[in-house]
Amino acid sequence: MAVDLVVKNCTVVTTEGRTPDSGIAVEDGTIVAVGRSDRLPDADRTLDGAGNVLVPGIVDAHIHNREPGLEYKEDWETATRAAAAGGVTTVVGMPNTEPVIDRPERLAVKFDRGEASAYVDFQSFVVVTSENRERIPALDEAGALGYKIFLGSTVGDVPPPTDGEILEAMNAIRKTGKRLGFHEENGEIIDYYERQFREAGQNRPIDHAHSRPVIAEREAIERMITFAEETGAKIHMYHVSSGSGAEAVGRGKARGVDVTAETTPHYLWFTEDVLTEKGNVARIQPPIRDEREQARLWKALEDGAIDSIATDHAPHTDEEKKVDDPFGNTWEAISGFVGLETEVPVMLTFVDQGKLSLEEWVYHHATRPAQIWGMYPQKGSLRIGTDADFAIVDPDREWTLTDRNELHSKTRVTPFEGETFTGKAVSTVVRGEVVYDDGEITGEPGYGSRVDVD
Repeated sequence: MAVDLVVKNCTVVTTEGRTPDSGIAVEDGTIVAVGRSDRLPDADRTLDGAGNVLVPGIVDAHIHNREPGLEYKEDWETATRAAAAGGVTTVVGMPNTEPVIDRPERLAVKFDRGEASAYVDFQSFVVVTSENRERIPALDEAGALGYKIFLGSTVGDVPPPTDGEILEAMNAIRKTGKRLGFHEENGEIIDYYERQFREAGQNRPIDHAHSRPVIAEREAIERMITFAEETGAKIHMYHVSSGSGAEAVGRGKARGVDVTAETTPHYLWFTEDVLTEKGNVARIQPPIRDEREQARLWKALEDGAIDSIATDHAPHTDEEKKVDDPFGNTWEAISGFVGLETEVPVMLTFVDQGKLSLEEWVYHHATRPAQIWGMYPQKGSLRIGTDADFAIVDPDREWTLTDRNELHSKTRVTPFEGETFTGKAVSTVVRGEVVYDDGEITGEPGYGSRVDVD
């Protein structure tokens, strides 16, 4: 009897190691066999891996898909189309939409929109503010993956709770068993320095970065770790941009606090010099740091202070990013850029450069984020009986992103335009369905499904 799909002639890579001339068999959307190509069963469809590398599907647990309310920038369909083209099989949307995702009925709308139009599997975070702490249990029951607090000003201007309210929220979230993440910048520090820079007429893109100093990130991390130590809550630090901040996470781990952290491909790839080279196109919050902080960030990744990789995929229009005047007044530009189709090429380039192994990349970009957010082993593994989510990547393909308009997002501003990579996603499979293959989107909108979590 034939299975639904067999993929052959790959090197299968997991966190445990790599197996050449191997593949995967899929039946009813789940993995039924992993092994040597010549020992796999017959199939209704066979995909030839052509000697490339097969890895668990990438889990990007930090994207802004902008739906509901801001669909002119991005929506579930376009964001997950980009994910499919990038080798990403699961995405998690952020809650700073219009309206913000702060109550069960709004979360239900976000889920329903995803079920109707997503190409890959998805989930969503919910926001915690001063106004909705009593809804924490209901949001848990409604199926939220986790919770988020914005500690400093960012896109959407979601006001942070007070420290007392954060402690109260942590105690409530601890009872759900889920994790609370932070946009970890001290709001008072960054607001103070932004006023100083504006009043002094310092309005270059690099001035925006310097108005949000590393101390704002590190202080916020250390304060939230102290709160978690007091309450026993599980916490997460999104988009850690600096080695100083990552080292603070490491100290919290050493004290026994259940704190995890992610960084992004752009913090590992660029230094702040990109702001003088590409201007407001590279403007993001927290900002891209200097070479010294980047070196310390890499060391923190190697030492385990940084757990996972995510993009903070943040689409904006050309007008919002001031693409036609990239070195104009930075205070008139907006922060963020797309990243779903460049994250795998960036990380594979680091593998090619010897900065991490294929196994380490899989751990940080698939296995570990799934573990952090309660989706493992259904996501982020290649175990028998789990979702047949995987990507085939060509680790040797050299290419340059010459035209950002080739990307699949609705808006496509990125500082990675013009960058050269070694490595690219060739095929993407979500629960046994080939949603991207050989440069073409082959899936259908609405195939993606909400990931159930306990």
